[in-house]
Amino acid sequence: MIARICADALVAIHFAFIVFVLAGGLLTLRHRRWALLHVPAVGWAAFTEFTATICPLTPWENSLRRAAGDAGYPGGFIDHYVIPLIYPQGLRPEVQLVLGAVVVALNVAIYALVVRKWNGARGADAAPSRPRPSGRQASRST
Repeated sequence: MIARICADALVAIHFAFIVFVLAGGLLTLRHRRWALLHVPAVGWAAFTEFTATICPLTPWENSLRRAAGDAGYPGGFIDHYVIPLIYPQGLRPEVQLVLGAVVVALNVAIYALVVRKWNGARGADAAPSRPRPSGRQASRST
């Protein structure tokens, strides 16, 4: 039972990582430091897709499932809804190349927004302020 719970937790972590890879760049709109975690995560995800590398979480999960006596992915929320998203049917190298391209393109678009925001914020801070009128000019305008 413990092995099954650990396997399910590992699938949930795997799913959270995928969501982070796809949308984590949006966190950098809030705090730049997120990029320190997100950019390497995107790099890893793109690498695994482009090279058809198996994520280390997958064999670990499978060993936990075998330890729990499971032959596959029977019943349960995670098994029914999350696992098909992580391990879709018909995942071939061509499909993985497309998935890798989607990961890269989506994140390039997100980081384009991030850079625009960062540059906009920097530009607003660096914008010269208008000179204030001197005392004599100020009294004339009122």
